[in-house]
Amino acid sequence: MTENIDIELNQEKVNGQYGYRILKRSFDIIASAIGLVALSPVFLAVAIAIKCDDGGPVFYDQIRIGKNGKRFKMYKFRSMRVNAEDEIEKLQEHSEVDGAMFKMKNDPRVTRVGKFIRKTSIDEFPQLLNVLLGQMSIVGPRPPLPREVADYTQYDKQRLYVKPGCTGLWQVTARNSVGFQGMVNIDLDYIQRRSIWLDLKIMFKTVKVIFVPNEAY
Repeated sequence: MTENIDIELNQEKVNGQYGYRILKRSFDIIASAIGLVALSPVFLAVAIAIKCDDGGPVFYDQIRIGKNGKRFKMYKFRSMRVNAEDEIEKLQEHSEVDGAMFKMKNDPRVTRVGKFIRKTSIDEFPQLLNVLLGQMSIVGPRPPLPREVADYTQYDKQRLYVKPGCTGLWQVTARNSVGFQGMVNIDLDYIQRRSIWLDLKIMFKTVKVIFVPNEAY
C-alpha cells in the first residue's frame, strides 16, 4: 500500500486542521458515550466469559504513548494470561514482525476467550473510555508501548503527531501482512490524508471485522 514510500509530515499543518479536529472530537465524545451504553450487554457477556475461562481479571490496563509522546493508561479486555508481560522477554526472539513492535501468530500467552475477542476486535471495546476521556480517538494510529517508542527513529515519531485510535487504516487494511515500517507508513499516509470521510470509511470496515473475523493476533 505505502510500505516502501517515505512520507514527511508538516506538524504545523497537521495541528492546524481546526475544523476537522473540532468535528472529530465532537463525534468521539458522542460515539464513545453512546457506545459504552449500547455495548454494556456485550461487556457483561465478555466479562463472564473471561472469568469462566481462567478466573483472572476481566480488564487489562497498560501504559501507552499518545499524542506528542504523552503517556496514558489504555484499557482492554484481558486476552492473555495474567503474567503475560513477565513472559515477553523470552518470547521476543519469536516475534514475526521486524522493528519496534512484537507480534507472534500463535502466542502461547493468549487465552481461549482471548483468541475470539482478538479476532473480532471485541478486546478493544473498553478503549471507548479512553476516547471519552480525550486520550484517544475512534480512528487513528495504533497507540505504541513505551519500549517500542524507545526504538523509534525521528521518522517513526511522526505517528505521534495525532491522537492514537481504537481503529485505523493499518488495522482495516494490511494489519499483519506488513512489517513495522509498513505499519508506520500506512499510519503516516492516514495522517496526511485524514478527513471525516476517510474516518467514516475506516469505521465501516471496522464494523465488518466484528462480524467477519480477520486474521488478527
